[in-house]
Amino acid sequence: MCFYQGLLNEQLHVEGAECRSSCDIHSGERVYSCEVCNKAFNRKSTLIIHRRVHSDDRPYSCSICNKAFSQKGHLITHQRVHSGDQPYRCEVCNKAFSRKSALITHRHVHSGDRPYSCTVCNKAFSQKCHLIRHVRTHSCDQPYSCVVCNKAFSEKGNLTTHQRIHSGDHPYSCEVCNKAFSRKSDLVRHQRIHSGDCPYSCAVCNKAFSQKSTLIRHKRIHSGDQPYRCVVCNKAFSEKGNLTTHQRIHSGDLPYRCEVCNKAFNQKGNLTTHQRIHCGDQPYSCAVCNKVFSRKSNLITHQSIHSRERPCVL
Repeated sequence: MCFYQGLLNEQLHVEGAECRSSCDIHSGERVYSCEVCNKAFNRKSTLIIHRRVHSDDRPYSCSICNKAFSQKGHLITHQRVHSGDQPYRCEVCNKAFSRKSALITHRHVHSGDRPYSCTVCNKAFSQKCHLIRHVRTHSCDQPYSCVVCNKAFSEKGNLTTHQRIHSGDHPYSCEVCNKAFSRKSDLVRHQRIHSGDCPYSCAVCNKAFSQKSTLIRHKRIHSGDQPYRCVVCNKAFSEKGNLTTHQRIHSGDLPYRCEVCNKAFNQKGNLTTHQRIHCGDQPYSCAVCNKVFSRKSNLITHQSIHSRERPCVL
């Protein structure tokens, strides 16, 4: 009698545990708590998996690269890196993804949904990671520091790009001329030289440019905006480079030096023109008599002979 009673008690215990687990799921009650952080779960198996966060236990290893994971699902997702498997496909544009979460994030492109909002300025984002990066613009948080020069960055990608200054790494190469760049954006801009692509157009005169920064500078021709001002004489300029060159008049700085005669100049263009004295280069040619000159200004003066016009002397 005792033997059968023992079997009955064991069966009742198992059935009771299964019932409790089922009831916990439907009721939403979380009866299993982590002893370390007090986080609660409605399944004991989920608690066991969670404990690996604290123990650093990673029992699931990739057979190809040996990378280890705490959850079997994470290993399965990782293995798609090697297999190229992309089982999650967008119903709108047919783009495929290796992770379901990436597909969910991608769908925001079509829906225009931006569920993540900044509590400071209310700017909204389609991805949580974009919101996290944006929030750092308000907090000035720069958690990523260069180990060489200690310069800090708010984004890990910017740190990676910066480190190439020290390493000299140029991983992005032009397929046409093999010129290499440290940033992908620089390569994209460079490729427009070969393609002739000018995606940035002026709304006033329709002139097109290959770079957005060049368009911004061009717009100042129409607006007359001169945001860069000399602190010494108050002269204003539309481009920062022109202000930098102008300030050398006051400082006497002559950073460009001729390697042949050691003569120094405050502008690179003046050095280039000067070097033609030594090399004999005369790139400016008269279209009427083919006479050549080392300076464009000398060609313009010469052309007045043919037009019978005397250039204005200030």
